Amino acid sequence: MPGTVDESALVAALHTGDEAVFAELVDQYSPSMLRVARGYVPSHEIAEEVVQETWIALLKGISKFEGRSTIRTWLFTVMINIAKARGIRERRDADAEIAAYTGGTVDPARFRPPDAPKWPGHWKEHAEPSPFPDTPEGSVLGNELVAVARRELDKLPARQRIVVTLRDILGFDSGEVCELLQISVANQRVLLHRGRSAVRQVLEDYLAEVS
Repeated sequence: MPGTVDESALVAALHTGDEAVFAELVDQYSPSMLRVARGYVPSHEIAEEVVQETWIALLKGISKFEGRSTIRTWLFTVMINIAKARGIRERRDADAEIAAYTGGTVDPARFRPPDAPKWPGHWKEHAEPSPFPDTPEGSVLGNELVAVARRELDKLPARQRIVVTLRDILGFDSGEVCELLQISVANQRVLLHRGRSAVRQVLEDYLAEVS
């Protein structure tokens, strides 16, 4: 399977209609595809339809796959294109999209100004995040912290949620994310930073409450 089987063998199996390989692909990627698709459309049900359309597109289009990218990258590219088109049709108003794209996260006062002589845009001294506990008690909190982080991730503006999910949960690199979402490296970096910062802030607040 992906990550353990040679990519050419995977493509060959799909070309021959290997149902077992296709079923494993569906099991492996559907949850993450659903999570990303949800960032483009207004409901979970519509996101499920997007994922189903993507798998149908894979079955119909695998014969034309030329191997210029991995199956995973190709699959997510198709899914995002479908989700974008569906999202445009389903979007209730443009203001919601703008707000989702530009919404704030961490207090800007915690960062150095863009014209700072040293480390512009980085954390101000004494305003950086507190380190997480590295103690037996901290390990007990591990599952709780993961649950808190996931809840906050679901609350992020759509673009931030998609970028953080692709980078930190699915393991895509910066170049892949920029290609998939058709955004610049700088834009990707800002969205990733804002999303990570928001999740980090909630974790800080949670640890302060339980300590």
